[in-house]
Amino acid sequence: MNHSKPIIIWLLAGCLLIWGMVVVGGITRLTHSGLSMAKWKISSVIPPHTDEEWNSDFNDYKQTPEYKQVNSNFTLEDYKHIYWWEFIHRLIGRSIGMVFLIPFAFFIIKGWLKGSLIWKTLIIFALGGVQGIIGWYMVASGLQDVPHVSHYFLAAHLITAFITFGYSFWVALDLMYPVTDKSTMTLQVVHRKFEIVRKWNWALLILVVIQIVYGAFTSGLHAGQVYPTWPKMGENWIAPEVTAISPIWRNFIDGLVGVQFIHRYNAYLVVLLVIVIWFKSLKLQLLPTQSHGIKFLIGMVLVQFFLGVFTLVYTVPVVLGVLHQTGAFLLFASTIFVLHQWRVQKTAS
Repeated sequence: MNHSKPIIIWLLAGCLLIWGMVVVGGITRLTHSGLSMAKWKISSVIPPHTDEEWNSDFNDYKQTPEYKQVNSNFTLEDYKHIYWWEFIHRLIGRSIGMVFLIPFAFFIIKGWLKGSLIWKTLIIFALGGVQGIIGWYMVASGLQDVPHVSHYFLAAHLITAFITFGYSFWVALDLMYPVTDKSTMTLQVVHRKFEIVRKWNWALLILVVIQIVYGAFTSGLHAGQVYPTWPKMGENWIAPEVTAISPIWRNFIDGLVGVQFIHRYNAYLVVLLVIVIWFKSLKLQLLPTQSHGIKFLIGMVLVQFFLGVFTLVYTVPVVLGVLHQTGAFLLFASTIFVLHQWRVQKTAS
């Protein structure tokens, strides 16, 4: 009996929850709610529900640099607003752990997970654990003297979520699209041309990951607040402040204008590379899933590009910021999907 279907549903449910966690994490970030839970209560899934409990948590928050330096005018009601987003974010994180562990134990007992699939799912579990630990250190970095989290930790927290999602999605795709002898016999491709497109797709994945990292840098440094103009940065294509910091390389990891510059111009490279992949693929005999995947990819990259433009020129409102982060997820997922479909073609060829 083939038990792939419940395992696929399990893996895709985990992917959906990771997406939800990232979206709520984006809202948490944009509403400045991430430092509201001053004490780490890893075992608690019940929020405060009495005045005494709310005041206790609020008093803990009053000891933080964020309250003392930024939100000293907050009332209890103000505090509740930022508390809920962070609480929901952490609750989804705990839910992901339960959604993974309970079915995992069931599948092991039933003998449905075998061989390399056991190791692959354990890697997913390890990635989720690393992501949670980085999240803890990220919050801790904002509870010190300076009331904001390190943009390095923010980027690491975000990219490990994407990597966990991407790996889980890839494992699910392996089960959904297994290569069979029949597909090997029926597919006819020009191997050299196919290899070129597949390598372009790997380059695209690298650029998308860089774009996600710099999206986190932009968010962490509030770099989206400077030069809210497009297509130029103010009056220039390259703002003079891009190289204002010495040594020059620090502009591109710590400088607001330098980070925005990389995030802007890498977006052009991503769009260009997707167009190249689409153009090159026109000369290949494609499976229906490959053709549909590329069409979705090119549509998604254009949507994401213009979401980025509007997010910038309107100075990162919450709604557009969340939509832009969701677009990043869909672009990343479609890149993974198309890359996996090239794997099917490569194996078959």
